[in-house]
Amino acid sequence: MKAVFLDAATLGHDVDLTPIHNAVDELVLHQSTAPEQVDDRIAGFETVITNKVVIGAEHFDAHPGIRQVVVTATGTNNIDLEAARARGIKVVNAIRYGRASVTQHTMTLILALATRLVDYHEDVGAGCWEQSSQFCLMDHPIMELEGRTIGIVGYGDLGQGVARLASAFGMKVLLGARPGQEAGDVDGYPRIPLDELLPQVDVLSLHCLLTEDTRNLIDADALAKMQKHALLINTSRGGLVDEKALADALRKGRIGGAGFDVLTEEPPANGNVLLSPDIPNLLVTPHCAWASKEARQRMVQLTATNLEGIRNGTQERWVV
Repeated sequence: MKAVFLDAATLGHDVDLTPIHNAVDELVLHQSTAPEQVDDRIAGFETVITNKVVIGAEHFDAHPGIRQVVVTATGTNNIDLEAARARGIKVVNAIRYGRASVTQHTMTLILALATRLVDYHEDVGAGCWEQSSQFCLMDHPIMELEGRTIGIVGYGDLGQGVARLASAFGMKVLLGARPGQEAGDVDGYPRIPLDELLPQVDVLSLHCLLTEDTRNLIDADALAKMQKHALLINTSRGGLVDEKALADALRKGRIGGAGFDVLTEEPPANGNVLLSPDIPNLLVTPHCAWASKEARQRMVQLTATNLEGIRNGTQERWVV
């Protein structure tokens, strides 16, 4: 099996790619691939490996020898899945590699916002503690998580991990039904329609894939249904939230805060409304929730396992 990896550098330079090399007969490795380079680099290959490089219908049409696309991530929104399905091209992704890393990051954002960690850190740096008339500062309200309600939208591997950690903090867990999902109990947690969920939660955490059904799932109307102190967390995909509507809601104090690890364009080379310095109680991290070395090495191994299954004809799990 002859394969090309278009963007190996996205996995970091400190992981061992030997399992991927061993899983194919021939591998051509590119550290990164610009959009205008894709056509030349996939020519003559039956297997294309990509993390974030976009592969569309035009690429499949120009290179009919492609048989499968192997994505070194869980999200597949960079692949035209309908075009692949129509042409009989198989697509497989890597799943369950990042639970520990992503759920840890999710709780970090929740805790930092709930405790106003950054605000108090900045106050100390500005000398406010030294000038205080008493032993402590209490200028920013702190939210205890125990007894609060977290709403989780997307109850896959990551959503399940966040539910477990939130429960350990004494939080009540509710699940939100995405478009097309039925309500009902799942693992003992109530899953209710999103419109019913939003007014009940103190924290809303998103863990679903970006599809046409979930794009702008949290828009201005949804934000208006949330409590004024509620926190919104997105460690899933940019595009699940209407970013302008969120910026407006935070500026006007309609919700309590937000923590985002993802934006609609990454990197945000053309700017982004959520990067404005005047937005209060907003933490933005650079899509690094998944990026522990342990998680990235698991991703390599899962990708190698997918490749071995393809080469041996034993691969059973496909996205399309």
